[in-house]
Amino acid sequence: MSRHPSERSILLILAAIQFTHIIDFMIMMPLAPQLMRELDLGAGRFSALVAAYSIAAGVVGLLGAPFIDRFDRRTLLLWVYAGFTAATLLCGLATDATMLLVARAVGGAFGGISGSLCLAIVSDLVPPERRAAGIGIVMTAFAVAAAIGVPVGLQLAQLWEWRAPFNVVAAVGAVVWLLVFRFVPPVRGHLQSGEHRGRAFRELMRDANAGRAILFMAVMVLGHFSIIPLLSPHLVGDLALPEKYLFLVYMIGGAASVVTAPQVGRLADRHGRQRVFTIMVLTASLIILAIANAGALPVWATLGLAGLFFIFASGRFVPAQAIMTLAVPSSRRGAFLSLSSCARDLASGLASTLGGWIVTKQPDGRLLHFNWLGWVAVAAGLVSILLAHRVRVNDTGAASPLAAPPATG
Repeated sequence: MSRHPSERSILLILAAIQFTHIIDFMIMMPLAPQLMRELDLGAGRFSALVAAYSIAAGVVGLLGAPFIDRFDRRTLLLWVYAGFTAATLLCGLATDATMLLVARAVGGAFGGISGSLCLAIVSDLVPPERRAAGIGIVMTAFAVAAAIGVPVGLQLAQLWEWRAPFNVVAAVGAVVWLLVFRFVPPVRGHLQSGEHRGRAFRELMRDANAGRAILFMAVMVLGHFSIIPLLSPHLVGDLALPEKYLFLVYMIGGAASVVTAPQVGRLADRHGRQRVFTIMVLTASLIILAIANAGALPVWATLGLAGLFFIFASGRFVPAQAIMTLAVPSSRRGAFLSLSSCARDLASGLASTLGGWIVTKQPDGRLLHFNWLGWVAVAAGLVSILLAHRVRVNDTGAASPLAAPPATG
């Protein structure tokens, strides 16, 4: 039996990292009523708590981009994931809004880098011909977080208090850190290219193809997050979904995505990443318009539309991320993914702000002009298709081996 971990084992560990990072980010929004009540927060202060995570991730990603490719990816991941886990524990120990705000900013800073490193490791260890499938496995973390993590977190908050989900995520993070330490091998292939680190980053900044890829990701995220923050109140206020069934939106959509995300990755590897991305975006656009313009619907219809939204709107990120990882050679990939993560975080913050400007909540709970956000999302999706076809492949070589010595039987 081989002494070295299998590719799939490493992918599952990286997916676990993404799972904790995504839960830590997502759980804030459904906890809003409890947090606002118990910490005496207005809408503005609560929005600051949510924004602190993304802003910190974007700023630290930008500052760290010139240096991220100078280290063994495993070693750096262990350090930043430890910081993320500690920050999440601080969220669970927070006694006031100020302490929670600081903990959220620190968690976002470390969590954003952790996410970038996970994708960089996948890109370094998995060959281009299987990369979309590998990314599909790691990105199922989003679906599992939505299907299991968010509903369980809400139940923990109901049984105890809002701090409970953060404490549990911190405990899970400590276990995952041990798995990374034990099973993820050193990832140093990008250090062996012989390319000077500073020169590599400067060349990355002059790389027009990398710029197009980052713009592509930013536009796609802008469209996606233009409706995500207000989707739940829209489903409850406009589509008449009883609030007690809101957790089913995450559970059904997430469960469906767990099954479909790896399939989307395999289809992208087989039929072309741009082609599959185009199909996913066009289908998602129809679903978004249906949701954004619908009135009151039966519960089953609302849950069905929400499930399709998860499958196609969230699923388009699988071929999109594969397109991104092939846009630069390995020696620049960590810095590139850090910059793209920064652009993604800033785009999501801009989109959330845009939604707040456009939509008005009426006294009866309905949202005025939410359908405008649907058109913004569709327009951004169509632009992202054009940009995806302008990103060329700059990495066609073999991936780094999982471990330096050859496996033995």
